[in-house]
Amino acid sequence: MYNKQYFGTDGIRGKVGTAPITPDFMLKLGWAVGKLLAAQGRCKILIGKDTRISGYMLESALEAGLAAAGADVLLVGPMPTPAIAFLTRTLHAQAGIVVSASHNPFADNGIKFFGSDGNKFDDQLEADIEHNLTLPLQTVAPVRLGKARRIADAQARYIEFCKRSVAPGMDLMGLKIVVDCAHGATYQVAPHVFAELGAEVTVIHNQPDGFNINDACGSTSPSTLQKVVVREQAHLGIAFDGDGDRVIMVNAQGEIVDGDELLFIITQDRIARHALQGGIVGTVMTNMGLELAMAAQNIPFIRAKVGDRHVLQELKSREWELGGESSGHIICLEATTTGDGIIAALQVLCAIKRSGRTLAELAKGVEKFPQVLQNVHTKSIINLQTPVILQAVQEAQALLNNQGRVLLRCSGTEPVVRVMVEGADGALVAKLAQQLADVVEQTAVASELMASVMT
Repeated sequence: MYNKQYFGTDGIRGKVGTAPITPDFMLKLGWAVGKLLAAQGRCKILIGKDTRISGYMLESALEAGLAAAGADVLLVGPMPTPAIAFLTRTLHAQAGIVVSASHNPFADNGIKFFGSDGNKFDDQLEADIEHNLTLPLQTVAPVRLGKARRIADAQARYIEFCKRSVAPGMDLMGLKIVVDCAHGATYQVAPHVFAELGAEVTVIHNQPDGFNINDACGSTSPSTLQKVVVREQAHLGIAFDGDGDRVIMVNAQGEIVDGDELLFIITQDRIARHALQGGIVGTVMTNMGLELAMAAQNIPFIRAKVGDRHVLQELKSREWELGGESSGHIICLEATTTGDGIIAALQVLCAIKRSGRTLAELAKGVEKFPQVLQNVHTKSIINLQTPVILQAVQEAQALLNNQGRVLLRCSGTEPVVRVMVEGADGALVAKLAQQLADVVEQTAVASELMASVMT
């Protein structure tokens, strides 16, 4: 494992205008990727993006760098991240690039990479790219410069791909749904997928202006969706994040159904059809209720580190097909190569149709433990192994008395420490989460103060 300078848990991400999310870096990054992939001859690389205003700037810089390295560029415009994985495969491109910061606010942006097989770049490819970034940028001879062209039917290709994930003869007739597109990358394709399969669709937050992506909407802020579902007397609501790889749902009563519950519903549908391959992969953040529900049915369940790439690695190593995260990253490997919000939503809708039960009824099979997540914002990454933090964690674990879990981790995409406490006693869980968050914050302040003194 190499020491990454730029790549985090899900590509490269940060605040626009601050290194490395700058046009000059993106120019060099495009060149570094193009140099690597065009080394064996002509290659083509696909670029998609979400709806952030900065996407225009970063896309253009990447395009210029790729062309300078001799790589041809295929442009598809705003499209969900999983659509880029699919299109990279079907258009036989050597790589796919997504310009997106997923669920982050518009002022952030980032870059994700997919290989020719639709899987995210591995550590070795990332290391090779970072090596190329240390080299001087040298433009290939004029005769070898890359070209760029737009793929006019990219949306139609992906819409049909999503529809084909539904079993022949299955439709969504009779379902009234509300779809929240988070003013993001799903705004053009998601409504078509559900409507063309027969659902009655009401769409909200599908008017992106470059600034409103994930702004009080989508899977991270579903309060408006909850109200609209109840007001419209819909059967359910579906909320995506800014780049479309996450999904959560809202039942007819306006209650949130998160990724753990959706994963349970998909699992139960597959068990009923004798179609479950192996077990289920969750993460360290997965609610204990899902783990216990799987154990009650003798379904193997394991936890991976947070991040869909880790879930994917565990699925592949075990030759399983289904896994996901509480946040709504759900991977259905028999259908696609990465987390796909639309594909996952379709799996749940088909489960509803096949069972004749409501979303609320299907989700009742998971008795979730109270779980509190506190985000502590820091100016820099802090050491979670300091004695004061370790002692606080040990004391919290003791108070939970083996009937809960404590997890502290640094986010891989932003300067945030995530404090999670889970247990049978909701009041105690909330109290311990706040206490631990306070300890982390105090440690961060002390660390930042010490750093300023040292400088």
